[in-house]
Amino acid sequence: MTSRRTFIQQAGLITAAVLAKPLVSCSALKAETGKIGIQLYTLREQLKGGVKDVISKVAQAGYKEVETYGYSRKDKFWGLEPKAFAELLKANGLTSPSGHYGFDEFLSTGKENDLQSYIEAAAILEQRYITVPYLSQQMRSVADDYKRIAEGLNKAAEICRRSNIGLAYHNHDFEFEKFDRTTGYQILLGETDPALVKFEADLYWIVRAGLDPVELFKQNKGRFVMWHVKDMDKTNPKINTEVGAGSIDFKQIFKEAKTAGVEYIFVEQENFSIDPYQSISKSYKYVKNDLLKLKS
Repeated sequence: MTSRRTFIQQAGLITAAVLAKPLVSCSALKAETGKIGIQLYTLREQLKGGVKDVISKVAQAGYKEVETYGYSRKDKFWGLEPKAFAELLKANGLTSPSGHYGFDEFLSTGKENDLQSYIEAAAILEQRYITVPYLSQQMRSVADDYKRIAEGLNKAAEICRRSNIGLAYHNHDFEFEKFDRTTGYQILLGETDPALVKFEADLYWIVRAGLDPVELFKQNKGRFVMWHVKDMDKTNPKINTEVGAGSIDFKQIFKEAKTAGVEYIFVEQENFSIDPYQSISKSYKYVKNDLLKLKS
């Protein structure tokens, strides 16, 4: 979308190295069933006390992958430069296939400065996807807004593709609100290039919006390369609980992993009724022992 700043030499070298690698295939999850990830937003309160301790405890809980969030040119990854954060992950036996990066500026103005900084950071972490996490309310009032967003996603994905990084879009429930006979999500699915723009299905928000994830996967085969596995409290659907302890039928959903095209799964939980580290451990064990073996 307009000017492109020159990469720093180190990031350029790393990007070149990434270019030598093929993009991850749709069989990645099937080939690496032991790799369960966590979206670090789950532990946002704990991260205020220091990223190193959080990363260590995530690894101790059994996770092998993390999805980042909140990166900026000013604050980096919780105060760490991308290279230092990558080294921290490596020291704890972790990798980061995806990161959530803010896209309001790019989608509103077309300015590429932030996007280019995301690509640099993602290349250093060897992330396979840059993921759009959220759309501000003022950006999505009418159907035409979603059409403009879809156009912006196509352009962003093409820019990412040049560095061999994929682009994905993460949903909440607002995308499923009706505009006459369609929804914002249908517009995004229909007007983005399937070869360039992928989707990260937040299973909790899809269910909370009243949809069946399995039917969504069948209607849009291969588009959902990542999942957020987040359960719904049985008594209060507005809050989360540990995976396997809530009302979402994850066993049926995981049977359709191949249909969805899923490559990576990330446990996420936005609120807790028990100690957060006990919670993420319980979710990890359920996903590993009860769900991964069900994949089609």
